[in-house]
Amino acid sequence: MSETIRVREGEGFDLAAVERYLREHIDGLPAGELEVEQFPSGASNLTYLLRIRDESGEGNEPAWEGVLRRPPFGPVPPKAHDMGRESGILARLSESYPLAPAPYFFCDDESVIGAPFYVMEHRKGLVLDAEFPPGVEPDEELCQGISRTVVDTLVELHAVDWEGAGLSDLGRPEGFLQRQVEGWIGRYEKAKTDEYPEVEPLTRWLAENVPESPPATIIHNDFKLNNLVLDPGDLTDVRAVLDWEMTTIGDPLFDLAVSLSYWVEPDDPEDLKEVLPTVTDTPGFFTREEFMQRYAEKSGRDLSAMDFYLPFGYFKLAVILQQIYARYVAGQTSDERFASFGKRVQSLIQHAYELSRRGE
Repeated sequence: MSETIRVREGEGFDLAAVERYLREHIDGLPAGELEVEQFPSGASNLTYLLRIRDESGEGNEPAWEGVLRRPPFGPVPPKAHDMGRESGILARLSESYPLAPAPYFFCDDESVIGAPFYVMEHRKGLVLDAEFPPGVEPDEELCQGISRTVVDTLVELHAVDWEGAGLSDLGRPEGFLQRQVEGWIGRYEKAKTDEYPEVEPLTRWLAENVPESPPATIIHNDFKLNNLVLDPGDLTDVRAVLDWEMTTIGDPLFDLAVSLSYWVEPDDPEDLKEVLPTVTDTPGFFTREEFMQRYAEKSGRDLSAMDFYLPFGYFKLAVILQQIYARYVAGQTSDERFASFGKRVQSLIQHAYELSRRGE
Protein backbone atom coordinates (compact mmCIF):
# COMPACT_ATOMS: atom_id res chain seq x y z
CA MET A 1 0.00 0.00 0.00
CA SER A 2 1.53 3.29 -1.14
CA GLU A 3 1.58 6.16 1.35
CA THR A 4 1.23 8.73 -1.45
CA ILE A 5 -0.87 9.50 -4.53
CA ARG A 6 -0.35 11.59 -7.65
CA VAL A 7 -0.73 15.29 -6.93
CA ARG A 8 -4.43 16.18 -7.01
CA GLU A 9 -5.61 18.45 -9.79
CA GLY A 10 -5.30 22.09 -8.81
CA GLU A 11 -2.93 21.37 -5.90
CA GLY A 12 0.39 21.28 -7.75
CA PHE A 13 3.23 23.80 -7.72
CA ASP A 14 6.31 24.83 -9.71
CA LEU A 15 8.58 21.86 -9.09
CA ALA A 16 11.57 23.48 -10.79
CA ALA A 17 11.30 26.50 -8.49
CA VAL A 18 11.15 24.25 -5.44
CA GLU A 19 14.17 22.29 -6.62
CA ARG A 20 16.19 25.48 -7.03
CA TYR A 21 15.21 26.56 -3.53
CA LEU A 22 16.04 23.15 -2.06
CA ARG A 23 19.52 23.15 -3.58
CA GLU A 24 20.17 26.65 -2.24
CA HIS A 25 19.10 25.78 1.32
CA ILE A 26 20.00 22.12 1.93
CA ASP A 27 23.66 21.17 1.75
CA GLY A 28 24.71 17.93 0.08
CA LEU A 29 21.59 17.18 -1.92
CA PRO A 30 22.38 14.44 -4.46
CA ALA A 31 22.22 15.04 -8.19
CA GLY A 32 19.09 13.88 -9.94
CA GLU A 33 15.64 15.08 -10.88
CA LEU A 34 13.20 16.12 -8.14
CA GLU A 35 9.91 14.20 -8.10
CA VAL A 36 6.75 14.95 -6.12
CA GLU A 37 3.74 12.98 -4.89
CA GLN A 38 1.02 13.96 -2.44
CA PHE A 39 -0.04 12.53 0.90
CA PRO A 40 -3.79 11.90 0.52
CA SER A 41 -4.98 12.24 4.12
CA GLY A 42 -5.65 15.49 5.90
CA ALA A 43 -8.21 18.15 5.12
CA SER A 44 -6.29 21.25 6.16
CA ASN A 45 -2.68 21.91 5.15
CA LEU A 46 -1.37 20.14 2.06
CA THR A 47 1.56 17.76 2.38
CA TYR A 48 3.82 16.43 -0.37
CA LEU A 49 6.61 13.86 -0.62
CA LEU A 50 9.69 15.18 -2.42
CA ARG A 51 12.11 12.61 -3.81
CA ILE A 52 15.43 12.57 -5.66
CA ARG A 53 16.32 9.23 -7.16
CA ASP A 54 19.83 7.85 -7.52
CA GLU A 55 21.05 8.92 -10.98
CA SER A 56 23.04 5.71 -11.30
CA GLY A 57 19.82 3.72 -11.31
CA GLU A 58 21.22 1.36 -8.70
CA GLY A 59 18.93 0.20 -5.91
CA ASN A 60 15.27 0.90 -5.26
CA GLU A 61 15.68 3.42 -2.47
CA PRO A 62 15.71 7.14 -3.38
CA ALA A 63 18.89 9.08 -2.75
CA TRP A 64 16.99 11.74 -0.78
CA GLU A 65 13.46 12.38 0.47
CA GLY A 66 11.77 15.24 2.25
CA VAL A 67 8.24 16.39 3.08
CA LEU A 68 6.84 19.76 2.00
CA ARG A 69 3.98 21.40 3.93
CA ARG A 70 1.98 24.36 2.66
CA PRO A 71 -1.38 26.01 3.52
CA PRO A 72 -4.53 25.10 1.57
CA PHE A 73 -5.37 27.07 -1.55
CA GLY A 74 -7.75 30.02 -1.31
CA PRO A 75 -8.40 32.46 1.55
CA VAL A 76 -7.58 31.14 5.02
CA PRO A 77 -8.59 32.44 8.49
CA PRO A 78 -6.19 34.93 10.12
CA LYS A 79 -3.33 33.26 12.01
CA ALA A 80 -4.33 29.83 10.68
CA HIS A 81 -2.03 27.59 8.64
CA ASP A 82 1.08 29.41 9.87
CA MET A 83 3.93 27.46 8.31
CA GLY A 84 6.62 29.57 9.98
CA ARG A 85 5.17 28.90 13.41
CA GLU A 86 4.80 25.17 12.78
CA SER A 87 8.34 24.74 11.47
CA GLY A 88 9.69 26.80 14.36
CA ILE A 89 7.93 24.53 16.85
CA LEU A 90 9.39 21.43 15.22
CA ALA A 91 12.89 22.91 15.15
CA ARG A 92 12.86 23.20 18.95
CA LEU A 93 10.58 20.33 19.91
CA SER A 94 12.41 17.71 17.81
CA GLU A 95 15.42 18.05 20.10
CA SER A 96 13.38 17.08 23.19
CA TYR A 97 10.68 14.87 21.67
CA PRO A 98 12.21 12.49 19.11
CA LEU A 99 8.86 11.70 17.51
CA ALA A 100 8.64 15.26 16.12
CA PRO A 101 10.25 15.40 12.63
CA ALA A 102 12.98 18.01 12.25
CA PRO A 103 12.55 20.74 9.59
CA TYR A 104 15.23 21.58 7.03
CA PHE A 105 14.06 25.14 6.39
CA PHE A 106 11.09 27.51 6.23
CA CYS A 107 10.43 29.63 3.13
CA ASP A 108 8.35 32.81 3.41
CA ASP A 109 9.02 33.83 -0.20
CA GLU A 110 5.60 33.32 -1.77
CA SER A 111 7.04 33.70 -5.27
CA VAL A 112 8.38 30.13 -5.06
CA ILE A 113 5.05 28.23 -4.88
CA GLY A 114 2.52 30.97 -4.15
CA ALA A 115 2.46 30.50 -0.37
CA PRO A 116 4.84 30.07 2.58
CA PHE A 117 6.02 26.49 3.06
CA TYR A 118 8.59 24.40 4.88
CA VAL A 119 10.40 21.14 4.19
CA MET A 120 11.13 18.56 6.89
CA GLU A 121 12.62 15.12 7.16
CA HIS A 122 10.57 12.18 5.92
CA ARG A 123 9.80 9.53 8.53
CA LYS A 124 8.90 6.41 6.59
CA GLY A 125 6.17 4.22 7.92
CA LEU A 126 2.49 3.42 7.85
CA VAL A 127 -0.41 5.75 8.65
CA LEU A 128 -3.50 3.88 9.82
CA ASP A 129 -6.61 5.60 8.58
CA ALA A 130 -9.97 4.08 7.68
CA GLU A 131 -8.72 0.52 7.15
CA PHE A 132 -5.85 -1.82 7.87
CA PRO A 133 -3.37 -2.53 5.06
CA PRO A 134 -3.68 -5.80 3.13
CA GLY A 135 -2.19 -8.76 4.94
CA VAL A 136 -2.68 -7.33 8.45
CA GLU A 137 -5.07 -9.30 10.65
CA PRO A 138 -6.41 -6.90 13.31
CA ASP A 139 -6.80 -9.36 16.17
CA GLU A 140 -7.49 -8.25 19.74
CA GLU A 141 -3.82 -8.34 20.75
CA LEU A 142 -2.84 -5.97 17.93
CA CYS A 143 -5.76 -3.60 18.54
CA GLN A 144 -5.01 -3.46 22.26
CA GLY A 145 -1.34 -2.85 21.53
CA ILE A 146 -2.06 0.02 19.14
CA SER A 147 -4.46 1.52 21.70
CA ARG A 148 -1.81 1.45 24.42
CA THR A 149 0.69 3.03 22.03
CA VAL A 150 -1.62 5.92 21.16
CA VAL A 151 -2.35 6.71 24.80
CA ASP A 152 1.25 6.36 25.95
CA THR A 153 2.51 8.57 23.10
CA LEU A 154 0.13 11.32 24.20
CA VAL A 155 1.21 10.94 27.83
CA GLU A 156 4.87 11.20 26.79
CA LEU A 157 4.18 14.39 24.86
CA HIS A 158 2.45 15.93 27.87
CA ALA A 159 5.50 15.06 29.98
CA VAL A 160 7.93 17.09 27.80
CA ASP A 161 9.75 19.85 29.68
CA TRP A 162 8.44 22.63 27.45
CA GLU A 163 10.34 25.35 29.27
CA GLY A 164 13.58 23.39 28.94
CA ALA A 165 12.81 22.88 25.25
CA GLY A 166 12.67 26.64 24.72
CA LEU A 167 8.95 26.71 24.06
CA SER A 168 7.90 29.16 26.79
CA ASP A 169 6.86 31.71 24.17
CA LEU A 170 4.50 29.28 22.47
CA GLY A 171 1.32 30.08 24.35
CA ARG A 172 -0.34 31.74 27.33
CA PRO A 173 -1.34 29.02 29.81
CA GLU A 174 -3.19 31.43 32.12
CA GLY A 175 -6.82 31.55 31.02
CA PHE A 176 -6.16 29.09 28.19
CA LEU A 177 -9.39 27.09 28.45
CA GLN A 178 -11.62 30.16 28.73
CA ARG A 179 -10.02 31.63 25.61
CA GLN A 180 -10.43 28.33 23.77
CA VAL A 181 -14.14 28.20 24.53
CA GLU A 182 -14.68 31.80 23.44
CA GLY A 183 -12.43 31.39 20.41
CA TRP A 184 -14.03 28.25 19.00
CA ILE A 185 -17.53 29.63 19.51
CA GLY A 186 -16.46 32.76 17.62
CA ARG A 187 -14.88 30.74 14.82
CA TYR A 188 -18.07 28.78 14.40
CA GLU A 189 -20.14 31.95 14.09
CA LYS A 190 -17.81 33.33 11.43
CA ALA A 191 -17.92 30.11 9.38
CA LYS A 192 -21.61 29.28 9.88
CA THR A 193 -23.52 28.18 6.78
CA ASP A 194 -26.56 26.39 8.26
CA GLU A 195 -28.75 26.77 11.32
CA TYR A 196 -28.75 23.98 13.93
CA PRO A 197 -31.01 24.37 16.98
CA GLU A 198 -28.49 22.65 19.30
CA VAL A 199 -25.77 25.27 18.75
CA GLU A 200 -27.16 28.00 21.01
CA PRO A 201 -27.80 25.85 24.13
CA LEU A 202 -24.54 23.93 23.59
CA THR A 203 -22.35 27.02 23.29
CA ARG A 204 -24.11 28.67 26.23
CA TRP A 205 -23.47 25.55 28.36
CA LEU A 206 -19.80 25.49 27.35
CA ALA A 207 -19.35 29.18 28.20
CA GLU A 208 -20.99 28.74 31.62
CA ASN A 209 -19.18 25.57 32.74
CA VAL A 210 -15.46 26.11 32.10
CA PRO A 211 -13.53 24.16 34.79
CA GLU A 212 -10.17 25.01 36.34
CA SER A 213 -7.32 23.59 34.26
CA PRO A 214 -4.52 21.37 35.60
CA PRO A 215 -0.90 22.58 35.23
CA ALA A 216 -0.09 23.42 31.62
CA THR A 217 1.80 21.13 29.25
CA ILE A 218 2.72 21.25 25.60
CA ILE A 219 -0.37 20.07 23.69
CA HIS A 220 -0.62 18.83 20.12
CA ASN A 221 -4.21 20.02 19.62
CA ASP A 222 -4.98 17.51 16.86
CA PHE A 223 -3.62 14.25 18.28
CA LYS A 224 -5.21 11.23 16.55
CA LEU A 225 -4.26 7.82 15.21
CA ASN A 226 -3.80 8.96 11.60
CA ASN A 227 -1.34 11.63 12.72
CA LEU A 228 1.02 8.88 13.88
CA VAL A 229 3.54 7.18 11.58
CA LEU A 230 3.82 3.53 12.62
CA ASP A 231 6.44 0.88 11.93
CA PRO A 232 4.94 -1.35 9.18
CA GLY A 233 6.57 -4.36 10.81
CA ASP A 234 5.20 -3.54 14.26
CA LEU A 235 2.11 -1.33 14.32
CA THR A 236 2.52 -0.79 18.06
CA ASP A 237 5.76 1.15 17.45
CA VAL A 238 5.54 4.88 16.61
CA ARG A 239 8.12 6.47 14.32
CA ALA A 240 6.72 10.00 14.20
CA VAL A 241 3.88 12.29 15.22
CA LEU A 242 2.68 14.60 12.44
CA ASP A 243 0.67 17.80 11.95
CA TRP A 244 1.88 20.26 14.60
CA GLU A 245 0.02 23.27 13.21
CA MET A 246 -2.10 23.95 16.30
CA THR A 247 0.46 23.00 18.95
CA THR A 248 0.66 25.29 21.96
CA ILE A 249 1.10 25.35 25.73
CA GLY A 250 -2.19 24.71 27.47
CA ASP A 251 -4.57 22.32 29.16
CA PRO A 252 -3.58 18.64 28.65
CA LEU A 253 -7.16 17.48 29.30
CA PHE A 254 -8.33 19.58 26.38
CA ASP A 255 -5.74 17.73 24.26
CA LEU A 256 -7.04 14.42 25.60
CA ALA A 257 -10.62 15.38 24.72
CA VAL A 258 -9.62 16.38 21.20
CA SER A 259 -7.99 12.97 20.76
CA LEU A 260 -11.08 11.21 22.10
CA SER A 261 -13.33 13.09 19.67
CA TYR A 262 -11.59 11.16 16.87
CA TRP A 263 -11.72 7.83 18.71
CA VAL A 264 -14.70 5.83 17.47
CA GLU A 265 -16.17 2.75 19.19
CA PRO A 266 -18.00 -0.19 17.56
CA ASP A 267 -21.30 0.72 19.27
CA ASP A 268 -21.23 4.41 18.28
CA PRO A 269 -24.07 5.69 16.06
CA GLU A 270 -23.35 5.25 12.37
CA ASP A 271 -23.51 8.99 11.69
CA LEU A 272 -20.76 9.56 14.26
CA LYS A 273 -18.61 6.81 12.72
CA GLU A 274 -19.00 8.46 9.32
CA VAL A 275 -17.64 11.81 10.51
CA LEU A 276 -14.00 10.75 10.25
CA PRO A 277 -13.73 7.01 9.53
CA THR A 278 -11.02 5.22 11.52
CA VAL A 279 -9.98 1.68 12.36
CA THR A 280 -10.60 2.27 16.07
CA ASP A 281 -14.14 0.88 15.69
CA THR A 282 -12.54 -2.54 15.10
CA PRO A 283 -13.38 -4.87 18.02
CA GLY A 284 -10.41 -5.04 20.39
CA PHE A 285 -9.51 -1.36 20.44
CA PHE A 286 -9.88 0.53 23.69
CA THR A 287 -13.19 2.16 24.42
CA ARG A 288 -12.98 5.90 25.16
CA GLU A 289 -13.42 5.01 28.82
CA GLU A 290 -10.45 2.61 28.70
CA PHE A 291 -8.43 5.26 26.86
CA MET A 292 -9.11 7.70 29.70
CA GLN A 293 -8.35 5.12 32.36
CA ARG A 294 -4.92 4.37 30.91
CA TYR A 295 -4.20 8.07 30.43
CA ALA A 296 -5.09 8.77 34.07
CA GLU A 297 -2.97 5.84 35.25
CA LYS A 298 0.08 6.83 33.17
CA SER A 299 -0.13 10.61 33.67
CA GLY A 300 -1.42 10.78 37.24
CA ARG A 301 -3.96 13.46 36.26
CA ASP A 302 -7.46 13.78 37.69
CA LEU A 303 -10.05 13.28 34.95
CA SER A 304 -13.14 14.10 37.00
CA ALA A 305 -13.97 17.12 34.80
CA MET A 306 -14.02 15.19 31.51
CA ASP A 307 -17.81 15.64 31.33
CA PHE A 308 -17.01 19.19 30.22
CA TYR A 309 -14.00 18.45 28.06
CA LEU A 310 -15.62 15.73 25.94
CA PRO A 311 -18.51 17.85 24.57
CA PHE A 312 -16.04 20.66 23.98
CA GLY A 313 -13.74 18.29 22.06
CA TYR A 314 -16.57 17.29 19.72
CA PHE A 315 -17.61 20.92 19.29
CA LYS A 316 -14.06 21.94 18.38
CA LEU A 317 -13.94 19.18 15.75
CA ALA A 318 -17.29 20.38 14.39
CA VAL A 319 -15.91 23.91 14.03
CA ILE A 320 -12.80 22.70 12.19
CA LEU A 321 -14.96 20.80 9.70
CA GLN A 322 -17.34 23.76 9.43
CA GLN A 323 -14.49 26.08 8.48
CA ILE A 324 -13.47 23.68 5.72
CA TYR A 325 -17.09 23.23 4.61
CA ALA A 326 -17.59 27.01 4.47
CA ARG A 327 -14.62 27.28 2.08
CA TYR A 328 -16.19 24.55 -0.07
CA VAL A 329 -19.62 26.26 -0.10
CA ALA A 330 -17.97 29.55 -1.05
CA GLY A 331 -16.18 27.88 -3.97
CA GLN A 332 -12.73 28.47 -2.46
CA THR A 333 -11.88 24.77 -2.84
CA SER A 334 -13.22 22.25 -5.34
CA ASP A 335 -12.13 19.17 -3.36
CA GLU A 336 -15.21 16.93 -3.45
CA ARG A 337 -14.16 15.26 -0.20
CA PHE A 338 -15.58 18.31 1.56
CA ALA A 339 -19.09 18.13 0.05
CA SER A 340 -20.30 15.90 2.91
CA PHE A 341 -18.78 17.99 5.70
CA GLY A 342 -22.03 19.84 6.39
CA LYS A 343 -23.74 16.61 7.45
CA ARG A 344 -20.70 15.68 9.54
CA VAL A 345 -20.79 19.03 11.33
CA GLN A 346 -24.44 18.49 12.17
CA SER A 347 -23.72 15.01 13.59
CA LEU A 348 -20.89 16.32 15.78
CA ILE A 349 -22.90 19.25 17.12
CA GLN A 350 -25.82 16.99 17.95
CA HIS A 351 -23.50 14.51 19.72
CA ALA A 352 -21.77 17.28 21.69
CA TYR A 353 -25.14 18.68 22.71
CA GLU A 354 -26.36 15.27 23.91
CA LEU A 355 -23.19 14.77 25.96
CA SER A 356 -23.59 18.20 27.55
CA ARG A 357 -27.09 17.23 28.77
CA ARG A 358 -26.10 13.95 30.43
CA GLY A 359 -25.67 15.50 33.86
CA GLU A 360 -29.15 17.02 33.93
